Order: sequence, then structure tokens, then C-alpha cells
Amino acid sequence: MANYYDVCCRYQGRVVNIRCKNGKRHVGRILRVTNSHVYIQPFGERNLGGFSYGFWGGYGGFYRPYAIPLAFITGVVLGGLFW
Repeated sequence: MANYYDVCCRYQGRVVNIRCKNGKRHVGRILRVTNSHVYIQPFGERNLGGFSYGFWGGYGGFYRPYAIPLAFITGVVLGGLFW
């Protein structure tokens, strides 16, 4: 878990793809990291109350932030590496 904490701290402020133990994937900007959670602002194709701007050649919006427990994370990859 300490490894994912370090990775999330290093990628704070950047868009990432987070994979969890239950198979769910989260794509968004890391806003904050604590000893137990990473707070992510999810990235989507339409804007529901956040802001929108061009991103990797397209337009998208960020949704309301939420927390992901570090204990559930099985992988973190920078967003630019898979688009």
C-alpha cells in the first residue's frame, strides 16, 4: 500500500487511470492523497456542473471529486500513457 501512496503523491495534480481490486477503473485528476485514501476528480465526456476544456484532442469535463481507499488500489497509470 505504501507504494501506491508514493505513486499517487508523485502523480498528484495529473490525470491517471486507477484500477481497483473489484475490477473498477477510475479515470481522473488526483486532487489529494492521505495515508488511507486518494481523492480523484473523475474525467468524463460531458460536463455536469464542473468545467470543460479541450483535452488530448477532445472535449471533456470533470465531475465531483470522491475518495478511493488506497487498500483497494491494484494499479495506477498516468492518463497520457493510455490515450
